[in-house]
Amino acid sequence: MNAVVIAVLVMILLSLMRIHVVVALIGGAMVGGLVAGYSIMETVDIFTSGLGTNATVALSYAMLGAFAVAINYTGLPNLLIKWAIRLVGKDGETKRKTYSKVLLLFIIVIISSMSQNVVMVHIAFIPLLIPPLLKIFNELALDRRAAATALTFGLKAPYILIPAGYGLIFHEIVFENMQDSGMAVEMSMIPKALLLPVLGMGLGLLTAIFITYRKARTYDDRSIQSVGEQKENEQAYTKLSVGIGLSAIVVTLVTQVITESMIFSALLGLLLLYVYFAFLHFTEKLTLHESENLMTDGMKMLAFIGFVMITAGGFAEVIRETGHVEQLVNTVDGWVGGNQGLAALFMLIVGLFITMGIGSSFATIPIIAAIFVPLAAAVGFSPMATIALIGTAGALGDAGSPASDSTLGPTAGLNADGQHHHIWDTCVPTFLHFNLPLIAIGWLAAIIL
Repeated sequence: MNAVVIAVLVMILLSLMRIHVVVALIGGAMVGGLVAGYSIMETVDIFTSGLGTNATVALSYAMLGAFAVAINYTGLPNLLIKWAIRLVGKDGETKRKTYSKVLLLFIIVIISSMSQNVVMVHIAFIPLLIPPLLKIFNELALDRRAAATALTFGLKAPYILIPAGYGLIFHEIVFENMQDSGMAVEMSMIPKALLLPVLGMGLGLLTAIFITYRKARTYDDRSIQSVGEQKENEQAYTKLSVGIGLSAIVVTLVTQVITESMIFSALLGLLLLYVYFAFLHFTEKLTLHESENLMTDGMKMLAFIGFVMITAGGFAEVIRETGHVEQLVNTVDGWVGGNQGLAALFMLIVGLFITMGIGSSFATIPIIAAIFVPLAAAVGFSPMATIALIGTAGALGDAGSPASDSTLGPTAGLNADGQHHHIWDTCVPTFLHFNLPLIAIGWLAAIIL
């Protein structure tokens, strides 16, 4: 039995049973280690050694959560809600609501796409943008599963296709690892080879918006300030408060681009807001107790994503240490017997398992390229077809993986009021609408290129 396959299957099965994803990751790692021949204590040691991998990312999300809650106190979300109500119009205007939902979803796609290639903040914008929009979603009766697919598409498709920002990093990883593995390629070949798979993702996005999740879905209007204390507290806004809120967002995003540090950029944004809140305290518009609780409330909102990212680091370490990743692909080589169609299908499925387990396409490309390049050359795939296989296999599983930031980020924003389930409302929809088209069209691209 292959430890990678068993570990990932256990993790997915436990997650689908609504067992918390942190417990599912630990359980999958333990089973994978035991299947690989390690003792429980050895597996625990390996798992523990990987926990620090994503600690910086976890702290970054905690800081961003505090910043997102602080923005709520400026009254900026209420201004957005009033604008949305004007856009929606009367409750009876069903057609106008439909247009508004589609427009809002495509705006989310554009903003999330820009976070990959224009302003490289990745998922840092989600806790700033999405929680204030939840009441707007409720007013429109928008199915948040459609919003999750829109966010994940914007977080993935641009960097796979466009060689700018995170996309340039992704393409360089593919290029360098293919060269190191003995296959001569050019950077200009990568966007051409990955165009068809990304078009498949676009088809999945349109299916989610216009077919699967187009019907109305009702949610309760809840406060996003704290999961434990659901209290409605309408914050009045002024030109000054809205200006401070927008300025803090700009400072945070610009600092993130310059320093490439989410922790430092969120800290600067928080300091700007804290200065404003100190002024509010003297005018008795915000109590000192509420001001002190901003950091705690924000950390509660994004504590989930932090713990999952830390746990995913331990899971990935166990996967790597088993040595069964290479064994898995060698088994596939024996099965296909030179058949390109079967080889492409099995390679993509292997990529799905590896990336689902580790939760990062960037982290899995070196593993996939080192194994897939010799296998592709043996079967007779062209360099373009090999690029399509490696790029698609790396992207596979990132959408739909419970441990991926492409799913954790959308969940953190959409579940700010406790009404969006990570597995069933983010992971399953994105898996169905992105991974399945990626397998189908990635396979087609490998055959025809």
